[in-house]
Amino acid sequence: MIEETETIEEFLARCSADVEEAVRKAAAAEIMPRFRRLAEHEVDRKSGPHDLVTDADRLAELRLTDDLGALLPGSVVVGEEAVHADPAVYEALRGDAPVWIVDPVDGTRQFVHGDDGFCTLVALAHRGTVIASWTYAAARDQLATAVRGRGAFLDGERLFAGPSAPGRDLAVAVSHPDFTTEEQKRALKALWTDGLAPRPCGSAGLEYLAVARGELDAVVFDWEAAWDHAAGLLLVEEAGGTHVTPTGEPFRVTGGNVLPFTAARDAATARRLAGLLGAAS
Repeated sequence: MIEETETIEEFLARCSADVEEAVRKAAAAEIMPRFRRLAEHEVDRKSGPHDLVTDADRLAELRLTDDLGALLPGSVVVGEEAVHADPAVYEALRGDAPVWIVDPVDGTRQFVHGDDGFCTLVALAHRGTVIASWTYAAARDQLATAVRGRGAFLDGERLFAGPSAPGRDLAVAVSHPDFTTEEQKRALKALWTDGLAPRPCGSAGLEYLAVARGELDAVVFDWEAAWDHAAGLLLVEEAGGTHVTPTGEPFRVTGGNVLPFTAARDAATARRLAGLLGAAS
């Protein structure tokens, strides 16, 4: 619980382990017991045939909403499933209260198909700035964390993205074609050029982690949902990477960005991709 005169940074110094425990417990109670055991009635579709939601998504988000709110009284939760039920919830990102941004199962399609490429994403933001993040790949027992100005870590080991290797094509994960419109596909076609090796993305959170680890050069996405990006963007930043829109501005979790945008392991890669995307728009 935050003290009356305590800053968010002081709260994090005191309670980061409690947040980590809340994330792990939500996954252990609501997600992993259903992994590779989902019944047909536990899976639904939202906006289309590929936009899946499960009981694990809903129940894990409810548990995180209760537990995170109790840790930081006065905070609010912006979760993917809550926003689906009531889009007005998203407006809290533009308010003055601290906001927990939650994606209970990022990579739901992978989760439904029994693939371990999914994760739980939690970020803490205040007045549009992401201050801390937790990326938990429960099926792999990997936890990545970041606090603004204090670095990024994977299972306690410091992450450094490092520069892209010279002389080879840049590996770039891009918005999956199943989730893009024809107009978005046309914009992304700018990446199919010499020196780049684009591929469809999986879980956004795990793709961001791959950038922070220096295993992937960049991601390019054409949607703004804060729960998909907030945790990973801070992870990349604190590992030494950067993110930028085609206008040259950083991506804002509060919205209103020019899309597609990129997050990359180094500034030179980000500038190159942003230039290609800007020329195509």
